[in-house]
Amino acid sequence: MRIATWNVNGLRARLDYVRIWLEARQPDIVGLQELKVSEEEFPASAFDDLGYEVVVYGQKAWNGVAILSRHRAEPTLRGLPGQEAFGARLVGARIAGLTFATVYCPNGKDLAHEDFGRKLEWYDDLVRYWPSEVGADEAAVLCGDFNVVPAPIDSWRGEAGDGSIFHTPEERSRYGALLDLGLRDLFRESCPDTRAYSWWDYRAGAFPRGHGLRIDFVLGTSRVLERVVEVRIDRDFRKKQEGLTASDHAPVIADLDWEAV
Repeated sequence: MRIATWNVNGLRARLDYVRIWLEARQPDIVGLQELKVSEEEFPASAFDDLGYEVVVYGQKAWNGVAILSRHRAEPTLRGLPGQEAFGARLVGARIAGLTFATVYCPNGKDLAHEDFGRKLEWYDDLVRYWPSEVGADEAAVLCGDFNVVPAPIDSWRGEAGDGSIFHTPEERSRYGALLDLGLRDLFRESCPDTRAYSWWDYRAGAFPRGHGLRIDFVLGTSRVLERVVEVRIDRDFRKKQEGLTASDHAPVIADLDWEAV
C-alpha cells in the first residue's frame, strides 16, 4: 500500500498538477493540506475518474485538509476541538484497516506574532486530543504539514537556524510530545542520516540552491512502522510538470507492506 502527504498550496491552482502526480505515482491514500477551497467547491469529480473517494474538511480561501482514498473511507475525525477559530486543519478516516489522519499545523508567522503562541496552544490541544481518539496500539497514521523542523539535519541552515521560527525549542518540544504518544517519523526512522527537505520557498532560488526545510511528515504507530518498505520525499514533483507550476512543498510517500482489510 502506498500512502502519502502533500501540502498542495491551493487545490484549484494545482488541480491538473495533482492529477498528473496521482497518475504517475498511483498512491492508495493521500492526505492533502492547504486546499484553500470550501467543501462545496471541492472538485471531487476530478478525482472520481481516477478511482478516489474523498473526505474533506474545507475552508474558503484558507487552510483546508482532505483525504483521497482508493478504499472505502469512514470519516472519524473532523477538526481539533477548541481550535475551530484557527480553521480547518484536521480530518481523519478509517481506511483499509488504518486510522488515517492529516493535519495542517499553524505556521506561527514569527516569534513576536500572536499566532506563535496560538500555534503552541494548537499543538498542546492536538497532543491531548490524539490519544483520546486513537490508541497507541492501533495501526494509525498522522501525516501532514507540521510547520516544525525537528532537528538541525532537517534545515538547510543546520544549527544556525536554531531559535528561529520552525526551529525553536518550544515548537520542537511540542512535536516531540507527539512522538511521546507512540508516533514515529517514518522518513527519519528509515533514513536516520539523510539530509532532505520537503519545502522550499518560491523566492531567491531556494529550490535550486537547496535551501529547504523538512516540515512535512508521515508519522505512524509501531504497527505501521514495522510494515514500512520505503519512505521518500518526491522531489521531482517540486519541479514544473508539463508546464504547470508546482506547490512549494514536495509530496512525502511511504510504501507499506499492508493488505487492505
